[in-house]
Amino acid sequence: MENSLTSGSVFKNIVRFSLPYLLSYFMQTLYGMADLYIVGQFDGVDSITAVSVGSQVMHMVTVMIVGLAMGATVTIGQAIGAGKKDTASDLVGNTITMFMWGSVAAAAALILCVNGIVSVMSTPAEAVAGAKIYLTICFAGIPFITAYNIISSIFRGIGDSKSPMYFIGIACVSNILLDYVFIGVMGLGSAGAALGTTISQTISVAVSAFVILKRKAGLVLKRTNFRVHRDAASRILKIGVPVALQDGFIQISFLIITIIANRRGLNDAAAVGIVEKIIGMLFLVPSSMLSAVSALAAQNIGAGKPDRAVKTLRYAIIICVSFGALAVCTIQLLAKPVIGLFADSPEVVLLGSQYIRGYIFDCIFAGIHFCFSGYFCACARSGISFLHNVLSIILVRIPGAYLTSILFPDTLLPMGIAVALGSVLSSVICVIFYWRMRREIS
Repeated sequence: MENSLTSGSVFKNIVRFSLPYLLSYFMQTLYGMADLYIVGQFDGVDSITAVSVGSQVMHMVTVMIVGLAMGATVTIGQAIGAGKKDTASDLVGNTITMFMWGSVAAAAALILCVNGIVSVMSTPAEAVAGAKIYLTICFAGIPFITAYNIISSIFRGIGDSKSPMYFIGIACVSNILLDYVFIGVMGLGSAGAALGTTISQTISVAVSAFVILKRKAGLVLKRTNFRVHRDAASRILKIGVPVALQDGFIQISFLIITIIANRRGLNDAAAVGIVEKIIGMLFLVPSSMLSAVSALAAQNIGAGKPDRAVKTLRYAIIICVSFGALAVCTIQLLAKPVIGLFADSPEVVLLGSQYIRGYIFDCIFAGIHFCFSGYFCACARSGISFLHNVLSIILVRIPGAYLTSILFPDTLLPMGIAVALGSVLSSVICVIFYWRMRREIS
């Protein structure tokens, strides 16, 4: 299962490693898309809004877990690249122990805060009950979501991006089937969507645990590896915490934008929720590149090959910018038909097409700063990623969305553009820090 990413063609390594990653992200994103699509087929706008609001909150929770897990991916990758298997075993054991205890505590705390979260989200009255039950069920499943993500981070840290793809594939198929049973057959609405997601994650974790026990992982884990060691824990958290906070702030900014849209009415709320799901799908390539750069660059830096890490970054940026340009052109031509897949209401389709035509430019610039963030994490400089994201949120995204909502009450196009401009600022900051780092090395 262990794979060395420190030799051979850099471009081929990126493609081989990122394709399973991309498919994993695609299937994970398909979760929310399937929930929204199937709810839309059997229920009304109130259920669509409930699921879109609830799933955005859950997406924030999930990306913060993934951000923390990035610390495991990078530190394990560095240890593998340096040939330090004992250190890697300690990092794996500490990751499992810290994350599982933390997930149980987080689940309990969030369940107690459901009413407050739904209220803070300014959820339209028609969707409040559905959003509450959706979040309650999903929060109860946080330990299973955490388990899947830490298993995936460990596999990717040792160079195996295929196994997580298989695990999430099982969860995705299970989720779609369960959605049709719970929503279509049993008529459970948003509660059915939450049950489908939570149970499918549980199935995925059970399968992955069984596979791990039956296979040789290339690392020997002892009971002592599962005791939290200060050095191992601090290395993981030093990288993971800034990434988690950065991802958390990004999601908070999108939640604030959702709140702004919710206050404009049910149709605006539904339109923004649908577009967020579509953008999440289009962001699969930038997200997979971020993860691929962090894993590949970490192994190469651990092996004392920084030039290969830089090449990894450059190839990833080229891939992201090319994909982003294609996405922009496609959405400008097909915005209404794409939104129409998820809603029948003409008003929702119109508003959604306006929002996505502005938002879609984020695919280009987010791709750039995602790649840089992966590289900074691999260099154990994840604080830079935290900084540029916070600045873009505070200076551009939130104030831009708020002002455009007031100045342009009849269209969502300017709000979408404001979101994209935040990534422009992040990209500029990343380039500045990158060149400063390169000059320090030389």
